[in-house]
Amino acid sequence: MDNQFTFENKEYRDTYRHTTSHILAQAMKRLYPEVKLAIGPAIDDGFYYDFDAPEPFTPEVLEKLEAEMRKICKEKLKLERFELPREEAIKFMEEREEPYKVELIHDLPDDEPISFYRQGDFVDLCAGPHLDSTGRVKGNAIKLTSVTGAYWRGDSDRKMLQRIYGTCFPKKDELDAYLARIEEAKKRDHRRLGRELGLFAFRDEAPGFPFYLPKGMVLRNTLLDYWRGVHKKWDYVEINTPQIMRRTLWETSGHWDHYKDNMDTTVIDGEDFAIKPMNCPGSILVYDLEPHSYRELPLRYAELGLVHRHELSGALHGMFRVRCFTQDDAHILLAKEQIKDEVIRIASLFDEVYSLFGLPYTIELSTMPEDHIGERADWEKAENALADAITSIGKTYHVNPGDGAFYGPKLDFHIQDSLGRTWQCGTIQLDYQLPGRFNLEFTGSDGEKHTPVMIHRVVFGSVERFIGVITEHFAGAFPLWLSPVQAVVMPITDRVAGYAQEVAEKLTAAGLRVETDLRNEKINYKIREHQAQKVPYMVIVGDKEAEAGTVSVRTRSGDQSVEETQAFIDRLLADVKEFK
Repeated sequence: MDNQFTFENKEYRDTYRHTTSHILAQAMKRLYPEVKLAIGPAIDDGFYYDFDAPEPFTPEVLEKLEAEMRKICKEKLKLERFELPREEAIKFMEEREEPYKVELIHDLPDDEPISFYRQGDFVDLCAGPHLDSTGRVKGNAIKLTSVTGAYWRGDSDRKMLQRIYGTCFPKKDELDAYLARIEEAKKRDHRRLGRELGLFAFRDEAPGFPFYLPKGMVLRNTLLDYWRGVHKKWDYVEINTPQIMRRTLWETSGHWDHYKDNMDTTVIDGEDFAIKPMNCPGSILVYDLEPHSYRELPLRYAELGLVHRHELSGALHGMFRVRCFTQDDAHILLAKEQIKDEVIRIASLFDEVYSLFGLPYTIELSTMPEDHIGERADWEKAENALADAITSIGKTYHVNPGDGAFYGPKLDFHIQDSLGRTWQCGTIQLDYQLPGRFNLEFTGSDGEKHTPVMIHRVVFGSVERFIGVITEHFAGAFPLWLSPVQAVVMPITDRVAGYAQEVAEKLTAAGLRVETDLRNEKINYKIREHQAQKVPYMVIVGDKEAEAGTVSVRTRSGDQSVEETQAFIDRLLADVKEFK
């Protein structure tokens, strides 16, 4: 079937949703003509439109807008493109009292005509493309989902506008399925689960800086123990570098020129220092401490480095966007002829890690951005090297033009969670630039000095973000090996409290994470409570179990069994070993 005019075709999907954003703007001007229009693009999950309105938009306003949008769809208004010379376009929008559109026109090239789209009595400044009629959009498959604040043109010094988000589909059942996924995502929201499960929290006293709670520290440390084990197996050496280093270091690396707006700074003894936003210069300084031979390469430095980045308050979002996080970095110094084998090796490590969590992925090759260092020839070599390595092992990729790091192209790994959402976590960045800037060398087999290349790579990306992702992926029901509490032992009566403690001690001695619930509460109440806490196993003991030396086991999903205590312990240990 030709998918040219289906949502499988991204170009058509974006055109459909962009047209729907214009329908929203037309509905707004019909119902609230005093509202001023800003911009309204298509986005991954739908569309949005920014408005300057005298009053906040309420849920009732959104309902009225949806109803008016459905009317506009039924009217089957033709969308017509027309152009005006620059000065006429400015006058046209001034007469319609649309100051944001006038500003946008002023920023467009002087020598090109300005394009507009008309649908009925509504006209909007737009480059297009659009569908040919509002009737092409299914009115009963439109949903306005939320309202947020958004600074005009993303500038915190400009006016705060109101952004209405929406989505749309060609069929009502597709919209219903999408909304069901959204509701499921709300149930899995890591911010809510983080509080309810005692994992992490945020406080107004430290916006954007997460607090790990006791169970969250168990989760984090277990995750990092696994990370260390994997990296030891793959021949990495772990280092740790300072949090604060001189500004001159960041100027040499290029971060100061390309990243200073996101860096936090301080002054020590009258000299400028910066809190590190990235770990790579620290690894470079470690490499530069002593001479190196080609026989040592590749040299793989791994670092769980705490970094700080200045994020706008409006961009903060739980563990997904924070102001300090631990980056599970590695910086690999190697010779150019080793690049292909090393990229393949890293991809294999990624496979091992992501498969453990049940996270399939896709790959993007992000190429040279406008804001970059180095010559185009070096960039082309690096881009070709990454592409050659990843295709040589049968993997495919999509090109993401102009989104590389300022020092090199990268392969970005987008993992997919249990709801089908994608998250960019892993990355492999190939850097021909920084080793030369820092005059790094190694002695080659020819006895001459050579400049190495450097691969920057992360698996989790941000440890905090990855914890947020897997919290939602598993809906808080972590696999046994990762669960902060793996079993809770509960006596039915006080008579067997001693036996319950004996069972708990045996489980703990075996290396399992166990709690004992001796509260004077009904057993069913305690079971429900620990199920809500997503504990994998509830171990219930009464007189029969104490006499027989057994345990009654209930899983968080409700399955029940009676087992000999040691057999139960052996089963859990085998489960942990299988997935760890």
